[in-house]
Amino acid sequence: MRWWDVEALMPLERELFGDTAWSAEMFWSELSHPETRWYVVAENPETTDVLGYAGLLAPGLEADVQTVAVAPHAQGQGIGRGLLDALIHQARERAATSLLLEVRADNEAAIKLYSARGFERIAIRRRYYQPGDIDAWVMRLRPLT
Repeated sequence: MRWWDVEALMPLERELFGDTAWSAEMFWSELSHPETRWYVVAENPETTDVLGYAGLLAPGLEADVQTVAVAPHAQGQGIGRGLLDALIHQARERAATSLLLEVRADNEAAIKLYSARGFERIAIRRRYYQPGDIDAWVMRLRPLT
């Protein structure tokens, strides 16, 4: 992801995350730290429309998935899996030994994807997602092999 991608992904960010959506400024701030952050965008090769995006925070041995987003019309096509695999690969490249994430406890499709890639639930954060008082599962992939 580059700074010029942010404008194109903002409608999808708002559609998927509503009141908790990141602002363009938040994305730009993340992109200003390439030494510890890495973001990727999946585009439709014919139209260059944004189909999804994902981000990683990797400051040391423990890395964190910052976001994974796939357009509703593109879900179920392997885009989320490809984005997650890119994050896992990048975490390995940056010498991380584990990868953490939070996922809404009611997001069955995402939990299924993460579990299929070897992530295990290690904790629950009660009422983490607001508004709505939705719990978050904390999941971890370790070791990164």
